[in-house]
Amino acid sequence: MLQKLRNLATRSRSHRALAPLLRACHQLVSERGQASVYALSQEVMTLYRELPPTERVAFFAALATDFAPRPQEVLASAMQFSRAQTADTLAALTRAVEPPRQELLRRINRAPGGTAALLAMRCDLLGLIAEQPELRAVDADFLHLLASWFNPGFLRLETVNWQSSAALLEKIIRHEAVHEITGWDDLRRRLQPDRRCYAFFHPQLGDDEPLIFVEVALVEEIPATIAQLIDAPAAAALTGSARTAVFYSISNCQPGLRGVSLGNFLIKKVADHLCAELPQLRTFCTLSPVPGFTRWLGEATAHPPQGAWRPPLERVQTWRQSQGTVGSAALAALSDDLRNDLCALCAHYLVAHSHGPQADPVARFHLDNGARLERVNFAADLSRKGLKQSLGMMVNYLYDLDSVERRHQQFIDGEVSHAMAVRRQLRPAA
Repeated sequence: MLQKLRNLATRSRSHRALAPLLRACHQLVSERGQASVYALSQEVMTLYRELPPTERVAFFAALATDFAPRPQEVLASAMQFSRAQTADTLAALTRAVEPPRQELLRRINRAPGGTAALLAMRCDLLGLIAEQPELRAVDADFLHLLASWFNPGFLRLETVNWQSSAALLEKIIRHEAVHEITGWDDLRRRLQPDRRCYAFFHPQLGDDEPLIFVEVALVEEIPATIAQLIDAPAAAALTGSARTAVFYSISNCQPGLRGVSLGNFLIKKVADHLCAELPQLRTFCTLSPVPGFTRWLGEATAHPPQGAWRPPLERVQTWRQSQGTVGSAALAALSDDLRNDLCALCAHYLVAHSHGPQADPVARFHLDNGARLERVNFAADLSRKGLKQSLGMMVNYLYDLDSVERRHQQFIDGEVSHAMAVRRQLRPAA
């Protein structure tokens, strides 16, 4: 693996576009003058932007090899620390172990536009890792630094409304990843008085560059379908009397921040904000997709479980095969028994598989945040995406603000907190 990276890095040193970029990187790491650091950082960013996409893998290979810790220095420092475990020998070992590429990234980040440039650079890196898994060590350094720079303590929570800049509103439309915003009229509905949209911003990226945003509906009770939230007419008079806040969409806007946990802090901060604004709110919940459900059904069919879950799985899969592509009409015509089978299988998937490799990512996110699986909803999302990913199933997760820490710990310990209604569904029909 390392030899493959070395071969790529060797090629890069003589490449017409890569060679000057790597020279600038080495100069930037060794430079001591602050003014020169800014100038060199700008040069590195410019040369990287001009780098042909086909040569970026060689650049990251050079970061993995030329800017890695020196094994002999690490070994010598480790031996010194083993002989004398003092603050000085520990500091020397820490310096030896840290890859020089971390300092390179820090210096790029100091320059104007450096943070955005590093996020774009990591996007490129993430796109290469599937075919070049040896680059994971470089990505680990990106993630380590970005997690520090994008600590929620540094972020600003802002309300997005119809008076926000057009540039920001356009980004909300473009980055909505759960329930597509079909245009300006759709966006306007989602920003009416009985709706809220909140976003996190970072001071280095500007007021029109959201990191992540959440959409909230203020309603009377926990909803069972997404149409109740995104297709319903505005109810301005309800805002002051609403008892339930529904988090129905969370979208990341910066792919370069993959792996940096922001959504959990956003939900908690928004809940606090809403409590202060609307003290009559009593219930905080979600209406969430189950994007892993259809995939899991297919995998379970290929490797059928033994015991009570096998009959309902076989019945549902026989029905699916008879339909070809499942549409809203097929769900409407479904018998009560098959509806129960489908809901029971969804509940089983979320409760029994939320800690393993088949886990639904949305479920894992909310359960790890300390939410409770409250209800499984049949035919809740009849969009093409919802039918394809989950056969129209959606679920509610309940955020009891006084219990989130306890439920988070339960999830860490392997337990999925779920309501009695879900527990009843976990007894499948024979």
